[in-house]
Amino acid sequence: MDLGENVNTPTTRLLTLLNVSALKSRKRTRDEDSPAPKLNKRKTVKLAEDITLDPGPSILHDRTNNDADDEVVGGDEDNDDVDSQDITSPYEQHYGPNTDLVSEASRSSVDQRRWTSSREKIGTLRTVFSLRNEDTIPPSKKLAKQTAITQRLRGPFRARQSRQSSDQRQVQDDLLSILSAHLDLYNPALSLEDHRSVRDVVALHALDHITKKRRRVLKNNERLAHAKTASVSPPEDVQDQGFTRPSVLVLLPFRSSALAWLDALTTHTPSPAYQIENHSRFLSEYALPPDAIDKLVVAEPGTYPRDHVETFKGNVDDNFRVGIKLTRKSVKLFADFYGCDIIFASPLGLRMSIEKEKSADFLSSIEILVIDQMNALAMQNWEHVQYVLSNMNNLPKDSHDADFSRIKPWYLDGHSAYLRQSIFLSPFETPELRALFNNTLKNTAGKVRVEKMWPAIQVPESIDQMFISFDCANPKDEPEKRFAYFTTQLLPRVLKSAVQSANTVIFIPSSFDFIRVHNYFRKQSSLSFTVLSEYSTNQEISRARETFFSGKKAFLLVSERFHFYRRYKIRGIRNLIFYGPPEHPQFFSEFLSFPFLDDGVEASDVMSKVIYSKYDKFRLERIVGTKGVKGLLEGLL
Repeated sequence: MDLGENVNTPTTRLLTLLNVSALKSRKRTRDEDSPAPKLNKRKTVKLAEDITLDPGPSILHDRTNNDADDEVVGGDEDNDDVDSQDITSPYEQHYGPNTDLVSEASRSSVDQRRWTSSREKIGTLRTVFSLRNEDTIPPSKKLAKQTAITQRLRGPFRARQSRQSSDQRQVQDDLLSILSAHLDLYNPALSLEDHRSVRDVVALHALDHITKKRRRVLKNNERLAHAKTASVSPPEDVQDQGFTRPSVLVLLPFRSSALAWLDALTTHTPSPAYQIENHSRFLSEYALPPDAIDKLVVAEPGTYPRDHVETFKGNVDDNFRVGIKLTRKSVKLFADFYGCDIIFASPLGLRMSIEKEKSADFLSSIEILVIDQMNALAMQNWEHVQYVLSNMNNLPKDSHDADFSRIKPWYLDGHSAYLRQSIFLSPFETPELRALFNNTLKNTAGKVRVEKMWPAIQVPESIDQMFISFDCANPKDEPEKRFAYFTTQLLPRVLKSAVQSANTVIFIPSSFDFIRVHNYFRKQSSLSFTVLSEYSTNQEISRARETFFSGKKAFLLVSERFHFYRRYKIRGIRNLIFYGPPEHPQFFSEFLSFPFLDDGVEASDVMSKVIYSKYDKFRLERIVGTKGVKGLLEGLL
């Protein structure tokens, strides 16, 4: 074998890890009578850049994955055996060492995207099930029963549910039946009213998953210890873990989001039965300082839009990562990544950590991925999300003292991505989110997408609204076609009208389009304009708003990211040109209401133009409604 050519293949890397483990074991046998080596001299085996192996002294026992004294949450409850059929059957069928979900046929079906889709009603949820073609189990039979959650977690959860509205209970139960079946879930219709209850039920599912996983590990520890005491051969069916300990990853946009998720998690582990270690430190780093005043929270209701308040209240730093370790009596915050069960992180924070350490091994054994507030993540840098996903469920570069006799076969085979459950949460859908759901998820158990019938958004009556389409046959050509239509047809017509060429806001959803239009305007010496972008300083914002309102500047270019982060009310508008439909539908109605901030403005004084193509279906649907979008797209599809 030419190691130079094959060093990075999964087989070579896995064999290297196994050889290292065996060498360490033999070295320990030879050195039984010699003094124990100092731990600070232990060397880590690197496998990515070189093939040099140094079987330095190590500890055979997997300290990060297999601590015998690390009792898991709920580990002391009575009559809750890990072998109970009604509790662990869905878990064992999906994540057990001998699961049939990673067969060659199943993996091939997923890789070739041979899915059969059907619309199903789950309680109040309208969903689309996507199952492998050869999967003959009806979607309704896929759903898990309520007893899939361990009793110690299920009982208190039901008690809390009794204090909620019937609608919230129904939503939670519907989602829990999907989650407990370990199906991928994509909910791009999450309302502000349901966000907290959905977060609670997803946190419950993650906690239940960790509980079952750790109990299986602890029980196998006992079996191995008993075999050693009895001087009999150890059991062979003890494959119960991955390469590293973290099994749940929650990607979030802001530190305030992590605080909300910790609250959801600890709702299921209340005091005094459980202690939260390092909670004060967490609050100091993830909440606002005690003397800080959050203007979004203290403002009179209606001052700021509710979605803006819910998104940006609290600490909105977007660079963070924290490990959480769960034990029988405590929730340990700021645990080392290789010794924790759950990771809360922003895509930026995780990427910086991976690039700094030059390793993403702590993501090699993630079994549940949660991405919340995907609309906010899309407003940050979507490339960070893609980077994190590309580094998940890969074979690790280092051994990390893993006991390979305890690792599940499908981890060793490099097939863990086919069993990872992904949970995507967003208030609305975008092509990027749908592409992520369709093209990157490999869960062979299947996936579920929630649908929503969007109503037409409410706007001031009698405003002259025009939806103007342009032809485009290829999505790759769409930016060019849109720019060409705007600069050669729409803008010249606007400039010919004295009324339309003044007091005009041009709203541009895409940052790339915004830069392009901005550069075009700069080259036109006859155009009087100013800009508001996410990079505008407070001074620049004040100057732009004043010059536009006073009429000194005829055009105002506004990026959607600017409005997402700042949410200013802009006065002086009489004409609106939407370079494309906004991603956030409420932005459309807000801008159409801004002209009426000025006295004496009638609806007949305001005109709106929206440029769109057939690839704007999702955004148009949220504005004109599910029924109305069909008429706009007729003849374009």
